[in-house]
Parts: sequence; C-alpha cells; structure tokens
Amino acid sequence: MHILRAADHRVMPWKNGGGSTTEIAVFPANAGLDAFLWRVSMAGVSEDGPFSAFPAIDRSLAVLAGEGIVLEVEGQAAERVERESAPARFPGDVRTRASLVGGPILDLNVMTRRGRYAHRLTRHVAAARCGIVPEGEVALLLSRSPGLDVGGQVLGVNDAARLTGGVDVTPQGPSEFFLVELWPETSGPETSGPGRG
Repeated sequence: MHILRAADHRVMPWKNGGGSTTEIAVFPANAGLDAFLWRVSMAGVSEDGPFSAFPAIDRSLAVLAGEGIVLEVEGQAAERVERESAPARFPGDVRTRASLVGGPILDLNVMTRRGRYAHRLTRHVAAARCGIVPEGEVALLLSRSPGLDVGGQVLGVNDAARLTGGVDVTPQGPSEFFLVELWPETSGPETSGPGRG
C-alpha cells in the first residue's frame, strides 16, 4: 500500500484554462493531460460553464463538497449530481456544460483512455470497521474524513491510499471515502456491466 498525502498532490491548470485541478494520481507517472491512460483528480467549480474536451476519454464525476451540479451532456438528458448521488458517467469527448445548484462545489474526477483502461468509482460511508476487496488491477481509496485507518495507516481529509489487495478500513465515527477501481479494458470484472467507464 502506498499513501498519497493531500499536501503532495499536484495542482495544475484545467485543460481549458478555466480553473485548477488537483491531481491525486496519474498513469503513466507524470503524464500530461493528453497522454495519460488513467487519471484521478479533484477540482473546484465556482461558476457555470463548459467542461474541457478530452478525446477518447471516459469520465466519472462525484461531488465531494457543495450542494451539487447539473451536467448537460450533448445528446443526453441533464443529470443532477449531489454529494449522496451515484457518480455521473459520461464521455469526455462529447460537449458537456455544468451548472451549479447552489454555489461552488469540489468534485472528484476519474478519467480513463477508452480502449486502454476502464474504471469504476463508488462512494462509501462507514461507521464501523469494514473490509474492502477491490476488483480492479489498480485501486485507489480517497478519504474524505479525518482519522480514517486504512490497513494500519491513518488518512486525513483528501489523503489517498493506492491499494495492492484487500484491506480493513476503520473509521473514527461516521466516515466517507471513495474507491476508484481501474483495469485494462480487455480484462475488467464481468460484473461491472455498463458501469465500466
């Protein structure tokens, strides 16, 4: 298990220059926005506007803080995403616009290059010790609560752990965390179905 502390996450401009993004993990290491096979990041959204275009990329988005966001993906019905909602999934190369529900938000983004990697993003809330057994070839757990014990390592808010297998998670009171599972496109879990990407 490798711990990725929030203080070490890389902050960089959005691809369209409209804001900044905090990169939690990327593969290959240090890959730019046009060269990654997968990327996990957070971004603050403070105003309505278009999303950056990412050709051949599949995306998932979850709301970490704030009231929520409405995604308008060309060719699809508008989707409202709130903190307790299931993450939204959409193609990064289709015109997408975001409208804030009630002020700025912080979101979590997972992106995979279509045909190379696929992913699944899930939100978890735990008040007692629980076991996590990820299915992906790569798994990343992002803590949204202080004092979350992951396999004996204590995570703070926005710290992440790159997992190498199953792990016990022990919260200090009700805690929230997100699990990102990633795998090569040709060998994903059979149970993932349409949730892949």
